[in-house]
Amino acid sequence: MRILLMEDDTVLREVVQRSLADAGHRVDAAGDLARGRHFWSVQAYDAVLLDLNLPLTGQSDCAQGSGLELLREHRRRGDRTPVLVLTARNRTEERIAGLDAGADDYLGKPFELAEVEARLRALARRSLGTEEVVSVGQLTLTRSLRRIQLAQDDLILPAREYEVLCELLSPPGRVISKKELAEKLSGFDDLLGDNALEAFISRLRKKLQGSGAGIRTLRGIGYLLEETRTC
Repeated sequence: MRILLMEDDTVLREVVQRSLADAGHRVDAAGDLARGRHFWSVQAYDAVLLDLNLPLTGQSDCAQGSGLELLREHRRRGDRTPVLVLTARNRTEERIAGLDAGADDYLGKPFELAEVEARLRALARRSLGTEEVVSVGQLTLTRSLRRIQLAQDDLILPAREYEVLCELLSPPGRVISKKELAEKLSGFDDLLGDNALEAFISRLRKKLQGSGAGIRTLRGIGYLLEETRTC
């Protein structure tokens, strides 16, 4: 998943960002409203992790509470990106305000990192209509375990190939454009070029031969993972 993390606590932000990145997600992190607004305006995300008490800029003495207004802005524009709000555990009014503004779920601080990822996966499943376990032919993905199997044997893939295959399986049968796929797998300082993406697709096709799952190119449109006949 491509995730936007907005949290002004530097230590917490770095810990959560590292945890999500280690789990295979692409994470853009912002510590203030201006940076978070910029990221959200130029990039599409699978989920947003939002602290409501964001400073307007990177200065600690700036006005707080602006994350709530940012959420309202995007909902007014029709943006339905799943949003998980981070709140102080004992501040019920903050949780209510976030949900009323359009948040999909909330998580009280302090929290377990495993719960953050689990809730984000749940939000993405509801948004995309994806399941925890997905199978196409002899290919099976178990999302929470980050495990891909071919005919019940583990398929070990380099990180980028795994990310490409997961996107194509979210859900299978969905056409995803080359631009969308590249954006989800790129960072602002780590752009994935067309040649690299085509190379990943080519390698995956070879590894999926005979599995009953294949990647089809729709010229000028994008890629599609679908069930295929096996000989």
